[in-house]
Amino acid sequence: MSLLDDAKAVRVHAHAPYSGFKVGAAIRSASGAVFTGVNVENAAYPEGTCAEAGAIAAMVAAGETRIAEVAVVGDAPEPVTPCGGCRQKLAEFAPPGTQVTMANLQGDERVMTIEALLPHAFAKAQMEG
Repeated sequence: MSLLDDAKAVRVHAHAPYSGFKVGAAIRSASGAVFTGVNVENAAYPEGTCAEAGAIAAMVAAGETRIAEVAVVGDAPEPVTPCGGCRQKLAEFAPPGTQVTMANLQGDERVMTIEALLPHAFAKAQMEG
């Protein structure tokens, strides 16, 4: 099963009663383990959790902190991209060159590196000095 297949499989469990827009994400950590997440909305919409954030939280809860690959999928006309906040969250744990695959349910895909997805990301080094 590919990482994108993992993201598609978990997407069906998203909780999106307000937007109706279900998203699934899968992260392969540096150890090779796969962590998945879905968007979870609540009545204080839009104060929910993005799929990418859920997958990152699962990875960190398991004691891992390095992303090797990412896949995200949703039902949209174009491949679904991570929101700005999730791009920053991914950049926190993904080294340059990390592949991010974005897809829709129709089979369209877009693949970028993390630095192409979020050029000039804010980083810890900018807070030092």
